[in-house]
Amino acid sequence: MAWYCGNGEARDVIVSSRVRFARNVERIPFGKRLSDEDAEKLISGAGEALGEKYTRVNFDELSPVTAQAYVEEHIVSSEFASGEGKRALYKNDSDEIYVMVCEEDHFRVQSIKSGLSLESAYSAAKEAAGRLSEKFEIAFDPELGYLTHCPTNLGTAMRASVMVFLPAITKCNGIPSLTRQLSKLGFTVRGMYGEGSDALGTLYQISNQETLGITEEETVKRFSEVANSVVNEERRLRRELMSGDAGDETADRCMRAYGILKHSRAISNREFLSLWIEARLGAAISDDGGERLIPKNVTYDVLDALMIEVQPAVLTLLSGGGELSPHDRDLRRAKILAERL
Repeated sequence: MAWYCGNGEARDVIVSSRVRFARNVERIPFGKRLSDEDAEKLISGAGEALGEKYTRVNFDELSPVTAQAYVEEHIVSSEFASGEGKRALYKNDSDEIYVMVCEEDHFRVQSIKSGLSLESAYSAAKEAAGRLSEKFEIAFDPELGYLTHCPTNLGTAMRASVMVFLPAITKCNGIPSLTRQLSKLGFTVRGMYGEGSDALGTLYQISNQETLGITEEETVKRFSEVANSVVNEERRLRRELMSGDAGDETADRCMRAYGILKHSRAISNREFLSLWIEARLGAAISDDGGERLIPKNVTYDVLDALMIEVQPAVLTLLSGGGELSPHDRDLRRAKILAERL
């Protein structure tokens, strides 16, 4: 099951939770110094360690559009998808665990879960990382912790993140203040595709900055508390958006957005994202009579799946994989929206 079709907590605000571990093997070089022979040792050994529940995908053999589709699904990094040399992904869709082999580090083990599910994602990723530790001699220092390609990951080498949907905080110009507050607590706010990316559709990633001097369990506990505070603030501001005359304006935007998404003949990805914000907000709030603004069958599952499925590369693959012009994609995107909504 895809992570965006799950049933995690606080789904109205938290789209997904992810926990990722970086692991490296003693006496094997990094990056461009890694030979094809060593890369294959890592790849084949990872397959043996992880077991038959995992499927191997050789990224050095994929077409650019197929590799990009994995990025749009948030399963691999853009650097991994566009990289050079032998590299592979091991995916376990049923347990929502994905292992990149020969990325910046030898292994990037991550679990992605729906909603606010940091503890569940942590447990799943830790189990997979443990399997690799049984197979390989993992680089570890008693003082520095796990040794990683980037020094900022030393220590636990664990990055936890939540993808958050913050239309109310964004509309109230609260993102700069939120970013400053979270930075003081050891967390950072980035765009939906992580470091260096922009926020699309009021989607952001919040992730931990500290990996030294703190345990994995402490990170998960503190992060869960921070995520809950963000949820509460977003919900408070949504209630304000629905009060007085502003409530009529908000309801009108949400309902119009749903109507355009459902009845368009052609729609660009840029326009889709701007309308998707309003429609997803409409799925989370009600009018002053307590009625949901858009039909009940248009759930977070439906909307979040669409957010992935109408992105250019995924849309191309779902349409058969043949080359599509931008206009053809816009037509196909509108057709999928009409069918699903």
